[in-house]
Amino acid sequence: MKIPILISLLAIGLARTCRADDPTPAPTPLPPPTDVVLYEHAKVDDAFAKGFPLNINSSYKVQCGHRVVPGFVEIHAYDTDVFYIVQGSATFVTGGTAVDVTVGKHGESRAKSITGGTARHLEKGDVIIIPAGIPHWFTEVNGPFDYFVVKVTRLTS
Repeated sequence: MKIPILISLLAIGLARTCRADDPTPAPTPLPPPTDVVLYEHAKVDDAFAKGFPLNINSSYKVQCGHRVVPGFVEIHAYDTDVFYIVQGSATFVTGGTAVDVTVGKHGESRAKSITGGTARHLEKGDVIIIPAGIPHWFTEVNGPFDYFVVKVTRLTS
């Protein structure tokens, strides 16, 4: 991935919002780094192969997503997702009403499906931003499908 794209994603992501009406406390992860963090390409490649996080702290999470099949509907109470599609294509549904929601820990909920959402075709080079609270779901994956994610954690006050 090119450095300007990464910097742009982080710049977009570091603008945080807060809602006083949200009663669920967010988890308390580590503070953000105070020095530059570099992930060499071998570690990034490994993260894409396994679909796991590179960095999780109190302001943001940096993850490498990897899918070969559709997933569950996700709803994040605290995180805005910023996806940059690296490889493959997928159908991604956002918004609408989540069906059979299971509320999880730390504001992370799942559901079986979405009714009335908007389907979008995502492919290499696309960027999509999903604000906290918006249901989203990969319904079809033409894989392998790799995407770089910056999850921006909003403050609760």
